[in-house]
Amino acid sequence: MNLMEKLEKTMTPMAEAIGRNKYLTAIRDGFLVSTPLLIVGSIFLLLANFPIKAWTDFISSVQIGSTTLAGLLEKQSDATFAIMAIFATMGIGYSFAKQLKTSGIFGAAVSIMSWFILMPYRFTTGVKALFDSTGAAVDFAEGTTATVSGISTGWLGAKGIFVGILCALVSVHIYAWVEKKGWTIKMPAGVPPTVVQSFAALIPAGIVMSVFFVINTVFVACGTDAFTFIFTFLQTPLLGLGDTLGAMIIAYIFLHLFWFFGVNGGSVVGAVFNPILQTLALENLNLYREVGAASYTVANGAHIISQQFQDLFATFGGCGSTLSLLIAMLLFCKSKRIKELAKLSFVPGIFGINEPIVFGLPIVLNPTIIIPFILVPTINIILSYFAMKFGFFPPCNGINIPWTTPVIISGFLATNWVGAIFQGLLLILGVFIYLPFIKVMDNQYLKDEQGAISQQNEEDDINLDDLSFDDL
Repeated sequence: MNLMEKLEKTMTPMAEAIGRNKYLTAIRDGFLVSTPLLIVGSIFLLLANFPIKAWTDFISSVQIGSTTLAGLLEKQSDATFAIMAIFATMGIGYSFAKQLKTSGIFGAAVSIMSWFILMPYRFTTGVKALFDSTGAAVDFAEGTTATVSGISTGWLGAKGIFVGILCALVSVHIYAWVEKKGWTIKMPAGVPPTVVQSFAALIPAGIVMSVFFVINTVFVACGTDAFTFIFTFLQTPLLGLGDTLGAMIIAYIFLHLFWFFGVNGGSVVGAVFNPILQTLALENLNLYREVGAASYTVANGAHIISQQFQDLFATFGGCGSTLSLLIAMLLFCKSKRIKELAKLSFVPGIFGINEPIVFGLPIVLNPTIIIPFILVPTINIILSYFAMKFGFFPPCNGINIPWTTPVIISGFLATNWVGAIFQGLLLILGVFIYLPFIKVMDNQYLKDEQGAISQQNEEDDINLDDLSFDDL
C-alpha cells in the first residue's frame, strides 16, 4: 500500500465520522443562523468605522437628536454582534433538535430558556454617576465600581457563546429524550395542531427547566455562576490555544488534506475550529470599538488569529489559495485544457469560489499539485501572522467582511492599505510557488494535446496504397 492509499484510508473515515457527528453538525449549522445578520451589521459598522479620517470626522459631527450619525450607525452592530450568543444558542438548539428528529422551534426555545436560567442577573461595573432619592446626580471618583441588577451585555456576545453551545446541546438532548419516552400530554382529536404541539412540549420543557434549575443552584451555592466558571476554566484556555500560530497551521494542513481527498475540509475542520475563531473575532470587534483604529494593536490585546484572519489572509480565491494558481495558469501555461479551465474559473475565483478548479484541474487526488496546495496557505498564514505581530499593519478588526470580498479590497476593509498591499504580495508569491508544479501538468497536457492532433492528422490523411476494392 503506497503513501497516498494510506492517507486516504486514514483521512476518509475521519472525515465521514466528523460529518456524521450530530453535535458538530449542529454547532456548524447553528452558527449559520447569525451569518446574514452579522454581514448586514458589518456593513453598518464598516460605515461607522471606515478607515478614512475625513469620513469618520464627518459622521461624528452630524448631530441627530441626542446622538450622532456615527452612534446611530454603530447601533446596528449592537443589534447583531453584541447579542451574537443569543443567535448562536437559538440556531444550535434548532439545528440539534432537527438532528434528533424533534421540534426545531421548541429546541431553540428550551436552549434560550436554559441559557438565561444560568445567566447571572447581577454584575459589577464601573460608574461615573448615580442618582440619589431626589433625582440629583451623585458623582463618583474614577475607577469606582458598583454592583447592579441586570444582564451584562458581555455575556450576550463573545463571552457567552460557549455556555450557549453547552446549553443548546444539553437542553435539546434532555427534551428529545423525554419526548421519546412518551412523557407528553396527549390531546384529543380535533384540537388544532399548534395547541397539540404546545401541550406536548409542556412536560419535556418542564423537565429541562428543572434540570437547569438544579445546575444553577449548585453554581450559586458554590459562590459563582455557570458563565463565569465556564469562561474562566474552559473558554479562556480554549481561546488561548486557538489563538496560536501552531493551531492555525495544523488546522489548515488537515483542512487541505481533506480537500485533497474530495472531502469539504472547511466543513470538517470548521465544525471544530470555527467557533473559536468566531469568538476571537468578536473579542477583536469589541476592542476595536472600544479603543478605536489608532490604538487597535496586538499590544493592546487584539488577537491575530480570528475568523477574518482565516478568511482574508490565509487563502485567496478559496482553499489552497487557488487564485494564485489561476493567475499562473493564465499567464504561463500553454495547453488549451489549462488555459480554457483558467478562463472559466477566474471570475468565480476572484470571489472565493474555486470548486471549478478543485474538481476541474483536478486538485482532488492529484499528487502533482498537493504540495503547493498545502504550502501556499501555510506560508500566507505564517507571513501574515508575523507581519501583524511586528506591527506592519494591525490585526483584522473583527468586522464581518463577507468571505466573497475580493482580495485587496478585503485587506483594506479589515486592516488598512498596508494590509491590502500585503495581500497582493502574498498573491504574487503564491503564483511563483504554484508555477513549477502547474508547468509539470501543463507540459504533460500539451504533449497529450499534440499527440491527439498528430493522431487525428494521420487518420485524416488518405493513403492510396491502403485502398482495396476486394470487398466491393
